[in-house]
Amino acid sequence: MLRFVLRKLLHSLAVIAGVVLLIFVIFFLVGVNPERAISGQRTDEQTQQAVREKYGLDKPWHNRFGRYLTDISPVWVHSRSDRAEYNFVSLVGGEHVLALKFPYLGRSFATDRRVNEVLGAALLNTVVLAFTAIVIALLIGINLGVMAAVRKDTWVDRLALVISSIGVSIPSYFSAILLSYAFGYMLKEFTGLNMIGSLYDVRGNLVLKNLLLPALALGVRPVAIITQLTRSTMLDVLSADFVRTATAKGLAPRKVLFRHALRNALNPVITSVSGWMASLLAGAYFVEVIFDFKGLGYVTVRAIEQFDFPVIMGSVLFAAIIFTSVNIVVDVLYAATDPRVRLK
Repeated sequence: MLRFVLRKLLHSLAVIAGVVLLIFVIFFLVGVNPERAISGQRTDEQTQQAVREKYGLDKPWHNRFGRYLTDISPVWVHSRSDRAEYNFVSLVGGEHVLALKFPYLGRSFATDRRVNEVLGAALLNTVVLAFTAIVIALLIGINLGVMAAVRKDTWVDRLALVISSIGVSIPSYFSAILLSYAFGYMLKEFTGLNMIGSLYDVRGNLVLKNLLLPALALGVRPVAIITQLTRSTMLDVLSADFVRTATAKGLAPRKVLFRHALRNALNPVITSVSGWMASLLAGAYFVEVIFDFKGLGYVTVRAIEQFDFPVIMGSVLFAAIIFTSVNIVVDVLYAATDPRVRLK
């Protein structure tokens, strides 16, 4: 187990290193002019030069790349005078110390706030949204899939297949528009839901009802996939020898179904969840903008509109770390739920 996790961590670090290099090349070496976006389209050259010097945009590309690696590396050698900016913990050293820190992503071009602070607040909203969406998808999809398998070739089975076929064909942003208009506008008198709204209002109060429609919109496609996958694997498991043996021993049908059949049928579903986490976060970018839900996707889209490159780069790096971490966790869970799987 430990060797497996360490090997996956090394692979993840290689992926993240590739992402770091790619986003630096895209946003700093393609000839863009971010200082004009920061200081305004009609500002004078002296002001633009001051902006370039402040953010290090006047330096050669290799110096900027070296500074970027210094900023995002969790372990690096820093001067003690850098503590206020990097907020690091000294490990060893004198004036220059080997420091341990959370990756420093620079400051936003638009607001001059730390990118860590900007993304940290938004990331929590997106994680809550994605987690709620996947829970809804699992609850609905697994139950629909089980009912369709148990009642194969009946109207229940056909209805579940129709629902899943429609769901997999609808993009998240289209679901978001339909749900927002139907339940947040047309039926608002009955539902009490809003067309737009974030997890917190302007006063910082938690507004849970604003989470329901974005989570449903984001969970539509996973529901369809999970329903089809659960139905398919349940049909295979229900015809397996160990299920017939359990039934022959006189076990209650409910116990056979949930304790024996469903547990073995869930392994492919768990694997699919890891792949859907990436899709959920990608879909969240559009869903959050439509619902004005101030998460990571909302912040990133606004940063693209403002040419706020540090926020964009930080968002991509955050997403890469999340994806690789989720894959490791899911691989371990897959082995834990299936005794036939061994991690090497």
